[in-house]
Amino acid sequence: MITLQSAGVRWQKGTPVPASVASPADREKTMAYQIFRRHNQREEAGQLHLKFDSLISHDITYVGIIQTAKASGLKEFPVPYVMTNCHNSLCAVGGTINEDDHVFGLSAAIKYGGNFVPANQAVIHQYAREMMSGCGRMILGSDSHTRYGAIGTMGVGEGGPEIVKQLLKNTYDIASPQVVLVYLTGSPAQGVGPHDVAIALCGAVYKNGFVKNKVLEFAGPGIAGLPMDYRIGIDVMTTETACLSSIWETDGAVEEYLAIHGRPEAYEALHPQEGAYYDSMITIDLSKVEPMAALPFHPAEAYPIRELMANPGDIFREVEKRAAEQFGGKVNLSLTDKLVDGKVVVDQGIIAGCAGGMYDNIAEAAAILDGHDVGSGYFSLSIYPPSVPVNLELIQNGVQQSLLQAGALFKPCFCGPCFGAGDVPANNGLSIRHTTRNFPNREGSKPGDGQLSGVVLMDARSIAATARNHGVLTPATEADYVPPKQGKRTFDTQVYDRRVYFGFGHPQPEAALKFGPNIAEWPPIPALADNLLMQVASVLRDPVTTTDELIPSGETSSYRSNPMKLASFALSRRDPDYVPRALDTQALETARQAGSLPAQVQEALEKLGQGSLAPAAFQIGSVIFANKPGDGSAREQAASCQRVLGGCANICYEFATKRYRSNCVNWGMLPFTLAEGDAFTCQPGDFIYVPDVKAKVLAGDDTFPALALSGGTVTPLTLYLKNTTGEERELLLTGCLMNHYAAQNQG
Repeated sequence: MITLQSAGVRWQKGTPVPASVASPADREKTMAYQIFRRHNQREEAGQLHLKFDSLISHDITYVGIIQTAKASGLKEFPVPYVMTNCHNSLCAVGGTINEDDHVFGLSAAIKYGGNFVPANQAVIHQYAREMMSGCGRMILGSDSHTRYGAIGTMGVGEGGPEIVKQLLKNTYDIASPQVVLVYLTGSPAQGVGPHDVAIALCGAVYKNGFVKNKVLEFAGPGIAGLPMDYRIGIDVMTTETACLSSIWETDGAVEEYLAIHGRPEAYEALHPQEGAYYDSMITIDLSKVEPMAALPFHPAEAYPIRELMANPGDIFREVEKRAAEQFGGKVNLSLTDKLVDGKVVVDQGIIAGCAGGMYDNIAEAAAILDGHDVGSGYFSLSIYPPSVPVNLELIQNGVQQSLLQAGALFKPCFCGPCFGAGDVPANNGLSIRHTTRNFPNREGSKPGDGQLSGVVLMDARSIAATARNHGVLTPATEADYVPPKQGKRTFDTQVYDRRVYFGFGHPQPEAALKFGPNIAEWPPIPALADNLLMQVASVLRDPVTTTDELIPSGETSSYRSNPMKLASFALSRRDPDYVPRALDTQALETARQAGSLPAQVQEALEKLGQGSLAPAAFQIGSVIFANKPGDGSAREQAASCQRVLGGCANICYEFATKRYRSNCVNWGMLPFTLAEGDAFTCQPGDFIYVPDVKAKVLAGDDTFPALALSGGTVTPLTLYLKNTTGEERELLLTGCLMNHYAAQNQG
């Protein structure tokens, strides 16, 4: 089904052939580097400095982005910046604060010249596909699933500060990434959908880091037989492989897609040039892909549904064991309770958002359910279309009516089920979802309160087949149905013409921003001191720590416009003692700033051999240790919440994603790493002293000798700050991106 080749390959006459050596010019022949060169603003060996064609954010990121940009000197949006409202769009949590954010967003679009998509009109990535994509373009989004490669557009998902840099006419700076060829052959069987391919891909490459921070370039004869929605459905899930971005060959299907969406001029044929060199290759034989399930708690926990049905007890017991280890026995997940007469019975089905809510997925689900129903038991089926134009097409073609008659429910254009703000399962419920993620806590459960549910990712087709059997797990390949005909697609742009505010190029600087009572400015962030005394606030030993654990989603998302209020939820579902510990450390720093050293600090300094250190000569901050932090969402708040609580660094063996490391740097938190094999024995409350930290960051040093005080014993500890650019060091020195740009404006 999927094979991995770590050795290089060269593109010759439409076919990859082994290649051991490549010149720089050969790498430039890939589609990825053809696009990079169009957007690169400065030539520098091994580095890219990119400006994007357009930017996009949603309503749990754009308020903080605009507040940061405003504090950094923003006057107007220099490129099209689209603000969608598809995350906090229920307006049902926290009183008026969600709608207050939407009012703020529209006022910002008016003032700075942006485009504003009202609530429930479209989910962020569908709007970008329909209205912003184009062959050879690049789009930066403050959402990790910013992926438009199937339409010939390189999408990159990053934290809000990277959007701020673009709004301030600066560049997105990265080391030149490797490019991995994804070579597609064959045609998928009936009942096998894009999520099956995507889950199989995640299972093959995530855990081994095969594509981490690289670009996936899709090519090969298998593309031609895939409809656009199918390609898009695979592409959006490339985020879960930990790659940087993606790009696909384009053809007549892409040309037709762009023409239907009113942008025929945006089409361009994209193909690898003859002799293009790839650092490695993934081959996917689509004809061998079968219905897949991604078990809790990651899209890479991939199993064929066939295997799950054949051996559910042993497989579910392994999931239960992992859950018990992850949550320390505080809460139990009992998936084996879902076995009835040897069959797996699920409680809920969801088809939603940027991955599942495609027209083709929903139409295929309707065909599978035609003449059947979802039953009147515990099982329910909810469907969230990705945009009003798609929903209109579903209505006009009778698809929505057919599904409603079968007992499915249609919901707004809303991303909620993906992050725990809609259709939250019952405690110990088992939900099957064509959404992007199934991390713990993400679907809305709260382990700290004894609430935990399981989400299994599956394709819409197998979800519909399971619904047809009233919740008994069934792969779509076992359902007898007539697939819907692939007719000519339509798109009614009048929906957006009438409701979207198109303000790009027409800023109104005299217009006022409209603030609700929950919208707060960022608190002052200190610059880096000469020396650093860190107190450990949390130690996380899990193999990977997600951003959903660092700052939970769901109802907490409503407070993302209030930095201090949101910070009170940091690590609340993983380490509830983190916030009190961080605040205690912050109180020590407050006392130091006032010129006095608490006895706890003075005692620690004396044991560390620094008893004579004056208060003005150092800084106190909290630090989190995690083995591999930052998998998943691009949300900057995973870092900013630590920062406003006085966090000064993260210590880890490696960062799960480039975007989380960037978030730490942009918020002035030192991204320290340990050498593989070096033990980290500190516990919460212990101190770590890093001398001459400011001078070493300024000099570009990558090795930081430190002293750890644990249990009254001082031991040496070597921290590393590797692959840090000059601009990143400047951000760390000034304290955060906001300070850096504010200082530039004052200068």
